[in-house]
Amino acid sequence: MLIRPARPEDADAVARVHVRTWQAAYRGLLPDDYLASLRPEDRARRYTFGSSDPLQPTTLVAVEGTEIIGFATTAPARDPDCLGQGELAALHVDPGAWSRGAGRALIAAARAQLVDRGYTAAILWVLAGNSRAEQFYLEDGWLPDGARRTDQVWGATVDEVRFRRRLP
Repeated sequence: MLIRPARPEDADAVARVHVRTWQAAYRGLLPDDYLASLRPEDRARRYTFGSSDPLQPTTLVAVEGTEIIGFATTAPARDPDCLGQGELAALHVDPGAWSRGAGRALIAAARAQLVDRGYTAAILWVLAGNSRAEQFYLEDGWLPDGARRTDQVWGATVDEVRFRRRLP
């Protein structure tokens, strides 16, 4: 498996992973009709891969053979009480590749990328009730910090729990 920076031409493949992951991981947490309505082509238009601006999100992809099977996006933290920290803004692995190490490889690479950018701490937000993701992050040393929010993501109202981690 190769972990590399996302390129503009990866947008469609990343969007397919993004949508399939939401449809599998959020089943029972978000309405079925909403999940069924998600379209990769809508998501792909929103990506801005390839920017060298350190204030913009940066995405890494996990590639097996020629297929993108997952991605992780890092950025400066957006929360006012976390300024100066990094953020793991997204980490998604195609359901067909779950439990094969892509998530662990992506999160390690994302942490390293945050450290390379000078961050000593980072946050992430998890959809409340997503126990699979919560367990994954706990195993990687992230801990809930007590913050919760209701947010609009892709047109859906979601309740989220914030996790935080010191970076080596």
